[in-house]
Amino acid sequence: MALIGITTTIPVELLFASGHVPVDLNNIFITRQNPLELIERAEFRGLPRTLCSWIKGIYGILCERQDIETVVAVVEGDCSNTLPLLEILRDEGREVIPFSFPFDRDRHHLEREMEKLTARFPSEKDALEAWRTRLDAIRRKVHRVDELCWKEGKVTGLENHLYLVSSSDFQGEPDSYEKRLDEFIAEASERKSDFSMVPLGFVGVPPIFSDFYDFLEEKGAKVIFNEVQRQFSMPGLKENLVERFLEYTYPYGLPERIDDIRRETAARGLWGIIHYTQSFCHHQMEHLLLREKLRVPLLLLEGDRPGGLDERTKVRLESFLEMLR
Repeated sequence: MALIGITTTIPVELLFASGHVPVDLNNIFITRQNPLELIERAEFRGLPRTLCSWIKGIYGILCERQDIETVVAVVEGDCSNTLPLLEILRDEGREVIPFSFPFDRDRHHLEREMEKLTARFPSEKDALEAWRTRLDAIRRKVHRVDELCWKEGKVTGLENHLYLVSSSDFQGEPDSYEKRLDEFIAEASERKSDFSMVPLGFVGVPPIFSDFYDFLEEKGAKVIFNEVQRQFSMPGLKENLVERFLEYTYPYGLPERIDDIRRETAARGLWGIIHYTQSFCHHQMEHLLLREKLRVPLLLLEGDRPGGLDERTKVRLESFLEMLR
């Protein structure tokens, strides 16, 4: 049983069914006690300062974790820097497996990508179906956490974020992850509902700030919609994996993402949305279209390195909340 690094959400059922363990390298990086060490290590090895910290964090993890010998990386539909990262990893002797989400959402293209991944990680059809059923049962519980956040007001924005983002790889241990989920849902269900805070949405890649959600709640606001993290949990849960990943909005163009954001904005009664991007990231250009298409107050927030919010960002968030009120 080998550990397989992944750079973002992919059909992890294929890896589990073949007897391997997927590990989301982003989650390992950001949950480390001192993630800045990994960025410094990557920069010491030659990665430029003006490069997304998530990519440097992934590389720093792989420099440290030699037990992750194979990496499945999304080279179309995620970070534009992933492809050159794969070139470096391959030159250093790691097995690298590219995976693409076609920009035009072409079904045949996506089928071919899944077939190539299946050929590298073969499994019996019954095993794959068993894992799909098993993981979908856990995903439904993750969806319950999301409901406890926005429908019942019993879960914080940070708690919601953490369980949603972890559904990309189930922390490599689906049984343990599900047990923690069950215990959390039981505990949270007994809490009193609180709808006193300003309801916010969060769109874009997960934040690199360690105190983002806590700061907002200290100021009387709460994120009740985590766009990309929610997509990691596969909210549609279609049985056919190709159909499921054609519905998955994050790796494709903005129109489907905007439709999803609009639906959830209306359903959850959001007062405003924070659009987060990384420094030096191509996703920053998406703000032009989001600002034009979303009929809700929108704040663009930029982060660089992991750590607490800087004073300028705190002031901008406070000003945004005052404007909403």
